[in-house]
Amino acid sequence: MKNLLKGYQRFRNEVFPQMKDHFHLLADIQSPEVLFITCADSRIVPNLILQTEPGDLFLSRSVGNIVPPFGDPPSGVTSTLEYAVKALKVRHVIICGHSDCGAVKAVVEKKDFSSLPVTGEWLKYVEAAWNSCDPGSTPKDPKELHTTLIYANVIAQLHNLKTHPEVISGLEKGTLQVHGWYYDILTGAIETYNEETKRFHPLEETPSS
Repeated sequence: MKNLLKGYQRFRNEVFPQMKDHFHLLADIQSPEVLFITCADSRIVPNLILQTEPGDLFLSRSVGNIVPPFGDPPSGVTSTLEYAVKALKVRHVIICGHSDCGAVKAVVEKKDFSSLPVTGEWLKYVEAAWNSCDPGSTPKDPKELHTTLIYANVIAQLHNLKTHPEVISGLEKGTLQVHGWYYDILTGAIETYNEETKRFHPLEETPSS
C-alpha cells in the first residue's frame, strides 16, 4: 500500500497538473474507439504497452482473457462488450492473450480446482482452445504446448466474440473490426492473428486502420 500511496501522491502533484486540460475534457464524457479485452495478469499493462492516454481504451480484464459465447450467463466481460459496442460504439475490439498465461497453463496441466470452484468453472471456456490448435501439429514439449494453446485460446475467444449479436451486426455493417493479439512479456512484441493465413504475424506488418 505504501507504494500505491506514493504513486498517487506523485500523480496528484506532478502528473495530473500537466494533464489537467485533458482530464477536463474527459470529466463528463468518454468516446474510446477501442475495447481492449485482456488477461487480469498483473504483468500486462495495456496503457504502457500501447502508450495510450486516459480515454483511449475501454478495458475488460479477466482470468485468461476469456469471452463467454452469447447465450451463456451474463458476466462482467459480456456486459462490458455489449456496452462498448452498442453504447460507446467502439470501432475495434481486441482480444489480447500473452506469454506464460497461468490460466492456460492450468488447463494444459489439468489442475485441480476443487478449492477454487468459480475459477475452475470459468476456465472451462479455455477448453475450446484445443479445437483451435492445428490438427497433427500439437507439440509434446510442455512449454511449447503451453504457448501453442495460448495462441489457440485467442482464436477460440475470437470465435466466442463473434457469437454476440452486437458484434455480428457491427461486422456486417462494417462499423466494427475485431482483432486477436498475442503479447510476449519477455520481448515486448505483439503478434496479430490473420484470418486469411490462419497465422499470427508481427503487429508491425499490419496496416493501421
